[in-house]
Amino acid sequence: MLLLVGLGNPGAEYAGNRHNIGFMAVDEIARCHGFAPWRRRFQAKVAEGLIALPGGGSEKVLAVEPQGYMNLSGQAVGEAAAYFKLPPDRVVVFHDELDLPPGRLRVKRGGGAGGHNGLRSIDAHLGPDYWRVRLGIGHPGARELVHGYVLHDFAKADRSWLEPLLGACAEAVPLLVDGAADKFMNRVTVLTQPQRTQRTKAEAGV
Repeated sequence: MLLLVGLGNPGAEYAGNRHNIGFMAVDEIARCHGFAPWRRRFQAKVAEGLIALPGGGSEKVLAVEPQGYMNLSGQAVGEAAAYFKLPPDRVVVFHDELDLPPGRLRVKRGGGAGGHNGLRSIDAHLGPDYWRVRLGIGHPGARELVHGYVLHDFAKADRSWLEPLLGACAEAVPLLVDGAADKFMNRVTVLTQPQRTQRTKAEAGV
């Protein structure tokens, strides 16, 4: 079994925020792979499903969206992992990443919180050795602008890269569940490459 955790803030007023891209990614995975309806458990919204693996067979997955605010995310993740007796390497956390350009993605196991309150909370409850899917949202350019930037909705123009990124995560997630993080990253890159190329040309005025 694997926990797929999306980070965000609960409530309609935060739903479209850049800080909620983790929720958005896990929502899309649950939708595309036909997970059971969301329900409340472990101080979170959870949905169970099966992900078909590339080599055959399937893996049971629990999608988890903590319903405390971002800085309390670890309570729900820790509770769910403890209930199912899962070690940290069976937990995958999708979260926003300021230090990656919009639409880029990186996967790593372990590391620091990098100032992210959700990761800091999970570290406190689970330790640092879980998997992180870092979803690039770009940086506003100055540290004092970060708070307002992450708690602001994505612009309409962002849909050109946001929707393909979320769709690519959902399509490629069987590779991630199968333990092939590098293949997952490569597949997402391939699936989103046309959108990135078009965006680069547009930015250059081509």
